[in-house]
Amino acid sequence: MDDVQSLRRILKAYKTVAMVGLSNNWYRPSYFAAKYLQKQGYKVIPVNPAYTEVLDEKCYPDLASIPEPIDIVDCFRKVEEIPALTEQAIAINAKVLWMQLGIVDEVSAKKAEVAGLEVVMNRCMKIEYARLFGGLNFIGVNTKVISSKRPLWLPY
Repeated sequence: MDDVQSLRRILKAYKTVAMVGLSNNWYRPSYFAAKYLQKQGYKVIPVNPAYTEVLDEKCYPDLASIPEPIDIVDCFRKVEEIPALTEQAIAINAKVLWMQLGIVDEVSAKKAEVAGLEVVMNRCMKIEYARLFGGLNFIGVNTKVISSKRPLWLPY
C-alpha cells in the first residue's frame, strides 16, 4: 500500500500499536519511532521478550500475550521473522501489518490481506506520520505530498 490517502487513513484511524522488536536502548531506531508516536497520541505496546518495560509501558514477550485489541502490528524485525509475525497478527485480529523500512515480504503480505489485514511494507510509521501530518516540511524536507485538496477531516 503506497498511496497517500490510504496511509493517511490508517495513521488517523488506528491508534493502538504493538511494536515488535522495540528496544529499550535510546539510540535504536525503534526507540525513536515509539517515543515519537507516543507524543503524537498513539498507544505503543512494546513486544520484546528481553524487557519487562519500555518507555513506561509494560513489555510483552509476544503478540498473543497482549491483553487488549491491537490495531497495528509494527514489525521492527528481520524479514525472516515476518511469516511468523504475520500468523500472530492474524491470530490476534490486528487491523494492519506494518513492515519497517527495508522489509518486504510479498507472500506474507498476501496472506495477511486474504485474512483481512491491511499491509504496509518498506515504510516507517514515524516518517510517514511526520510526512503526511506535518513535521518534516518545516525543516525543508520535500515530502512529495503536494495537493490543493484539503483532507476529508479538519485537524482542528
